[in-house]
Amino acid sequence: MPPSAPRGTLLLLPPLLLLPLHAVLAVPLERGVPNKEEPPATESPSGKLSRELDFVSHHVRTKLDELKRQEVSRLRMLLKAKMDAQQEPNVQVDHLNLLKQFEHLDPQNQHTFEARDLELLIQTATRDLAQYDAAHHEEFKRYEMLKEHERRRYLESLGEEQRKEAERKLEEQQRRHREHPKVNVPGSQAQLKEVWEELDGLDPNRFNPKTFFILHDINSDGVLDEQELEALFTKELEKVYDPKNEEDDMREMEEERLRMREHVMKNVDTNQDRLVTLEEFLASTQRKEFGDTGDGWETVEMHPAYTEEELRRFEEELAAREAELNAKAQRLSQETEALGRSQGRLEAQKRELQQAVLHMEQRKQQQQQQGHQAPAADPEGRLKFHPDTGAGPGLGGRGCRATIPGSEVGVAGVWTPRSERGGAGSWAPGSEGGGAGGLDPWV
Repeated sequence: MPPSAPRGTLLLLPPLLLLPLHAVLAVPLERGVPNKEEPPATESPSGKLSRELDFVSHHVRTKLDELKRQEVSRLRMLLKAKMDAQQEPNVQVDHLNLLKQFEHLDPQNQHTFEARDLELLIQTATRDLAQYDAAHHEEFKRYEMLKEHERRRYLESLGEEQRKEAERKLEEQQRRHREHPKVNVPGSQAQLKEVWEELDGLDPNRFNPKTFFILHDINSDGVLDEQELEALFTKELEKVYDPKNEEDDMREMEEERLRMREHVMKNVDTNQDRLVTLEEFLASTQRKEFGDTGDGWETVEMHPAYTEEELRRFEEELAAREAELNAKAQRLSQETEALGRSQGRLEAQKRELQQAVLHMEQRKQQQQQQGHQAPAADPEGRLKFHPDTGAGPGLGGRGCRATIPGSEVGVAGVWTPRSERGGAGSWAPGSEGGGAGGLDPWV
């Protein structure tokens, strides 16, 4: 259930003007000679209230003037930002004409807050609240149609026996919901006396409309606003709706509260400013309808919020939206599968790169180990010679290579054995092509 917006004339006023306007309506009036003559009898409904501005104190008027100038400045900044986004640079903007699109102040007077500004504020707020109520009714209608649509689809999904049982249970819930005490017509003598007796704890035989009005003017501003009026309907609503009962819909209760308030405003608020004055309230108690309530108040279930034709169009709209959502879901599923395949390929490439890096690291480590490996030597630390297969025969020697410590370079030369020279064998460096003679080197 969406939260209910605050009730009252000041709901949608600009923030800079909200507080002063409330001060104007709440401040004690300094009675004296008004600055202007009495308006003609054909003045607008909000004209009477706006004329009260003539009686407020000087410091309040000064504050209102200041705040109006701030509001005009704020609107100009908004207009400039909007025009800068839509037009080419160096284009002159007529702010005075543009300010006329804002209906909550008088654009002709941009410096002082006058009765005309207050009247425009009241008219704008009243219109905005009426639009809010209309939107609330439309939202409730769609809620009820959706509820009925889902109920019918649920019943269609059941078998014959299950459907009959579900329909029987629904009828039983509706029967229990209809079994409630009589609901009094909002604003009637019976309804107000019930509040007087049960909520105020006073003798119903001593009911006094003026005293009742003063008791329920919670903020003592001389009028009953929409919140104060709706508080009077709580007792009637409790007869029909109980949050503990599954058959009682709390959204229907809020719609019922709104219908009750609109009924009272229609019959009591004669100037249609969404505020009930004491004079309007006392006048309503003198009408015949005040005491004659007939069979009582007809609740929401007695007045369906939609017709079968509206329900049919709503279901067609739902079907179109469902088809659109299904097509979008299918596209998203296909895109998800494509992304999954791409991810698989990327993962395979990642693994290949990781293996390549690992292989390169292993080769690098092997090369480093070979570079630091000690040269071959005999047990006594002498060089170890290896035959050079590329050496050719020589004069008593054989081509060999020696590994020099600290280097991997093999040096070619000829080894002369001891028996040929009568002394110890010797090493004579030479070319890799072979030297003179050759015997087997020491291994």
